[in-house]
Amino acid sequence: MLSSTSDLQFSNEKNTEISQFASLALSGDASSSGKNLTGLPEKTGYPDSVYVMAANIFQGIQIEKSPEKILIKYGNEPLRSLSSSKDESSQRLSYELAFSALKYQDILETMLIDSYIFPSTTIPDHLSSLIIVMLYDFQDRKFQARSLSDNEESIAEVQEVENLLTSFKTKLAAALARYRIKHDALSIYHILPETVRKQELRASTLPLYAWINTCKISPEEVCHSLKGKGYNKVKSILHIDDKVFAVDQHCYDVLIFPSHLKSDLLNTDLFKDYKLIFQDKSRSLAVHSVKALLNMEDDILMVNTGSWYTVAHMSALTNNNSSKIFVCGVQSQAKHPDLKNLFTKFGCKNIEILHQTFLNIESKDNRLQNVKVILLLPRCSGLGISNPVEFILNEHEDTGLLKDFSQGGTSEDKLHVLAQQQYEQLTHAMKFTKAQAVVYCTCSVYPEENEAVVKKALEFQDRGIKVQLYRLSPPVLPLCSLQEMHLSTDKFFRIEPSEITNGCFLSVLTRERDPSETVSVKDVLARAAAKGLLDGIELGKSSKQEKKKKKSKTSLPKASTTDGNSIQMKIAEFLNRETNANANRSETSTTKASLPQKNTTQVVPPSQVRKPSKPATNPLVPAFMKNTAPSRPYERPTHFVRHRPEDRMVALKPVEIVLPPVMLPFSSPQLIRPQIPTQHFYCHWVGPKTVVPSYFSTPSISRKGEKPKENLPSSLLRCRRPWL
Repeated sequence: MLSSTSDLQFSNEKNTEISQFASLALSGDASSSGKNLTGLPEKTGYPDSVYVMAANIFQGIQIEKSPEKILIKYGNEPLRSLSSSKDESSQRLSYELAFSALKYQDILETMLIDSYIFPSTTIPDHLSSLIIVMLYDFQDRKFQARSLSDNEESIAEVQEVENLLTSFKTKLAAALARYRIKHDALSIYHILPETVRKQELRASTLPLYAWINTCKISPEEVCHSLKGKGYNKVKSILHIDDKVFAVDQHCYDVLIFPSHLKSDLLNTDLFKDYKLIFQDKSRSLAVHSVKALLNMEDDILMVNTGSWYTVAHMSALTNNNSSKIFVCGVQSQAKHPDLKNLFTKFGCKNIEILHQTFLNIESKDNRLQNVKVILLLPRCSGLGISNPVEFILNEHEDTGLLKDFSQGGTSEDKLHVLAQQQYEQLTHAMKFTKAQAVVYCTCSVYPEENEAVVKKALEFQDRGIKVQLYRLSPPVLPLCSLQEMHLSTDKFFRIEPSEITNGCFLSVLTRERDPSETVSVKDVLARAAAKGLLDGIELGKSSKQEKKKKKSKTSLPKASTTDGNSIQMKIAEFLNRETNANANRSETSTTKASLPQKNTTQVVPPSQVRKPSKPATNPLVPAFMKNTAPSRPYERPTHFVRHRPEDRMVALKPVEIVLPPVMLPFSSPQLIRPQIPTQHFYCHWVGPKTVVPSYFSTPSISRKGEKPKENLPSSLLRCRRPWL
């Protein structure tokens, strides 16, 4: 398939000059890729099937250039791949190889041109991708031969390309050396953008996160099983190479392991039986935020979940509830049986799959009327992820994300398209009138996809809908560090990409629940009994029933034995009284002022203490006094005896007592007692315009009170006559 010319024979010419560059390339390229910097063993090559799969992946994500800058043309025809090579391990190796070749695409193309491979040979366009990925692996092995296993199935195209690269081995090494000298780089790894190098460094130290499937096993049982296998529980696994694990600070059911233990953990029964599942922490943060907003019977709608592991984790957290989880976007009917089988293995029973896309689902869908929380995981740039290959494989994300990762950023046009899609999905989620909260989560580091989308959606809410508007709520997750507290000051939850975790952005939008939905009959009766107003609601009672009710603590059990219609009428009367309370406030104040002191201070609730601008009143006092039977004059005072001290303080607030105290009558009877009788003491307390100082019996306080004598009323000063 490769048509060679006579130029193929001059690969041994000018050996002196080329060998010098080749020796430089081989000696200085010990860290020619980011992987070698991490201390991993040297590679010996991949199977032929991995090269073909990597070539097909690279063909779809290769960076297209303008016509005047095109050096090598890539065809559109994919290579034939072996059916037996589609296992998870081969896919991961193929994606990693394609991603590495993509990052060094410019360097590899320059090497092919500088070594005269393309001018000297006629190469079909559909093999260009295969040459690129195999050339990257060839230089990564320091241009050493690949070791093949005896039982490996060979592919003709791979063998021909390998023979071509081997014949140009010396010239390729020299071309690489010249490129490094030109850019003054120790290796081609140092030619990469700084953002890409930092991302690779974080990926090399990133630990493993695994959530516990509580449908099958408890966290305590998992810890006991791991300890039985030689694992030790520690507080932090940073820079620890032993068999250890730690519990995540944000999610109680998430364990953290060092990255080098993955192969060992996958062979344990915990992972084979779906009791522990590897997944990125950002998804666990999202489902735990939803769990914190749920009631026992609330349903959930999940949008763009990506990995089915996220759905299974949500199901495990709600296993003890009667909640139902709706998952939209599964358009392929053929996947339905496979998903049911997968969820059965996880032990999930409360999942229902919707085959429509989210934007095509109407907010009035009868199936979703009990959905109270919507989890939205929109497609994003994902630049907060340190290991994009794992993210794409585990979350079923678009392979095109690798192109952005290879360049260290996302183009403005693509970012605008993603932000518009996210805004449309978020505004559609806010149209579900029965929903009470929306959890919005991305793995992006761009404000255009995070804060800007949320703020825009809140600003342009549909105010024509007769429901309460959404508002931004504080994070429902624990803040475990000062950095997290600083990043969450504006009510957004953020985690910056680091060596221990990927980046994450999370926002919680909530609105107040509809009182007509949240207040039940039991809630109304309990609230009425707590306020002591249940007696006023139950009208028409005979005197015998009233006598029996005096002996009981509450009349709630009697209410349950009455007729259903009468209960509804009484509850309606109670609610009407609460509704009309504000309208009767002025009447209440007038009536309250005319009541005796004992009755006035006994019905003031503690909540009125925080309003010093006006006298504290209870709007329910007039209605209660009208409906109270005269045969029970002391029932309510005995019930509110505990409020006497606080009520007395409330009565004093309009007076604003600031003067120092004087001696009590019983502290110095020979001085004050004849002039200030005890019965006059209460009259001065009630008067709203009379300033009466407080009285204390301690001598030290009385001495301090003698300082500002000139501020006391003159009538009080004249009362101090020691000769009387």
